[in-house]
Amino acid sequence: MLLDIIKIGDERLRKVSEEIHSIDESVLKLIKNMKDTFKKSKGVGLAAPQVGVNKRLILVKPEKEVYVFINPVIINKGVEMACDTEGCLSVPNKWINVKRYKHIDIEFIGEDGDLYKVTANNFFARIIQHEIDHLNGILIVDKNNEK
Repeated sequence: MLLDIIKIGDERLRKVSEEIHSIDESVLKLIKNMKDTFKKSKGVGLAAPQVGVNKRLILVKPEKEVYVFINPVIINKGVEMACDTEGCLSVPNKWINVKRYKHIDIEFIGEDGDLYKVTANNFFARIIQHEIDHLNGILIVDKNNEK
């Protein structure tokens, strides 16, 4: 089922999302519906708050494969940062320069319920940081637009 992607101004985008404590039928249905919605969008990431659900769940698609991260946490940040232009499905037609870490390590739960640790670099790291910002009620318009 396709879900509506909510836009800036909707208060749900500004809330800190709650952790997911069990991967039950409702979470699996949300993941499926988010994947369906994501496929129809032109984005590279989608966070549950963007479809009006304040749960700590993100989808990331750096290339062809869609990755699901439940309760993602950045556990290590590299020292090197880069500034690049970002857009957002919830902030249409706006492009903002955002400074982010080039390398991060994250810990998350997969769809299978197992705990994973992944190192993400460059564009992949940028997408994950952008989507985790959504889980914390932060939008690209809030970022310090340093070059």
